Amino acid sequence: MSATDQSRPPQPPQQRQPAGAGPGADIEEKAPSRLVPVWRFTVAVLRMPSGLFGVLVMLGFVVLALACPLFIHPSDLSVTQATGPLLASPRHGYLLGTDPAGRSVLTLVLWGSRTSLAIGVMATALTMVLGATIGLLAGHFQGHVGRLLMHVTDWFIALPSLPLAIALAAVLGQGAASITIAIGVTSWTGTARLVRAQTLAVEARPFIERARALGATDTQLITRQVLPNVMPLILVSSTLTVASAILSEATLTFLGLGDPTSVSWGSLLNNAFMQGAVTAGAWWYLVPPGIAILVIVLGFTLVGRAVEHVLNARVQPR
Repeated sequence: MSATDQSRPPQPPQQRQPAGAGPGADIEEKAPSRLVPVWRFTVAVLRMPSGLFGVLVMLGFVVLALACPLFIHPSDLSVTQATGPLLASPRHGYLLGTDPAGRSVLTLVLWGSRTSLAIGVMATALTMVLGATIGLLAGHFQGHVGRLLMHVTDWFIALPSLPLAIALAAVLGQGAASITIAIGVTSWTGTARLVRAQTLAVEARPFIERARALGATDTQLITRQVLPNVMPLILVSSTLTVASAILSEATLTFLGLGDPTSVSWGSLLNNAFMQGAVTAGAWWYLVPPGIAILVIVLGFTLVGRAVEHVLNARVQPR
C-alpha cells in the first residue's frame, strides 16, 4: 500500500438507494406500460389488409359526414321543397333514385351518416366511461364494494339489452340524446367485466406491491399503475363497441324512437317501410341505408380486430 493511500481518510461505505427512492422521486413506482407508440401502432394496423380496409372505410365515412354541409343544402332535405320525381328509380341526376317526397336517396344516405356516426361515437364514449370506471373499481376494491358492483353488472347482464334500451328511450322521449343514453346504459357490462379481469391480472404483478409499499394511494394506483396497462383493452373494446352502437341506433330509430325531424339510416329504413316501399318494389329506397350500415359496421369491426392483433403479442396477425 502506498503512502498516499495510507494518508487518505477511510470513506464510509455507500448505501444503495432503492429504485424510485432518489431525491425528488414520487412515492409510487412507475408501472411498465404496454402502450404502443402511436406511429408504430398505426403502421402495424395498416400493414394488415383487414385493418387497412377498415381504416379506409372509417375515414371515408367520416370525411363524407364532415363534408356533407359543403355540398348539401338544407332545402335538399326538406319534404316541402323537394323538386324531384316521386319514388323514382335511379336515373340521371338521381343515382340512387328518390323517396316518396322527391328527395334524392343518395343525399339522404350521405346526410344520415352524420347522425348515425355521431350517436354511435357518443354512445361508445358513454359506454367506455361507465364500463371502465366500474371495472377498475370492482377490480381494485375486492371487498364489499367490488362484490356490489359485480352484482349490479350481473343484474344488467341478465336483463335483455334491446327491450331495456327500448324502455329507456321511450321513457326519456324521442331524440338523439335519449337513444345515446339508452345505448350507453345497456352496453357497458361487457367492458366492465373485461376491465375488471384485466385489473385483477395487473394488480397481481410485483410492481403494484412495490408501489403500495412506497405509500401509493388507491387513486394513484388506479390512475398511474393500473389504467395505463388496461388502456389497450379499452381501446380494442371501444372500436368494437362503435359498430354495435351504430346497429343499436339504427334499430331504435327504425322502431320510431329517434328524432322524427332528423335524417339517419334507421329513420330512412323506417320511412321506407311505413311509406310502402316494400310493396311498391322500391328497392333503391331500402337497400342503400342497409348497405351503409353493413359497410360501416364491417369497417369498425375489422379495425377492432386488427387493433386486437397488434396489442396482443400472443396473437400473430394474418
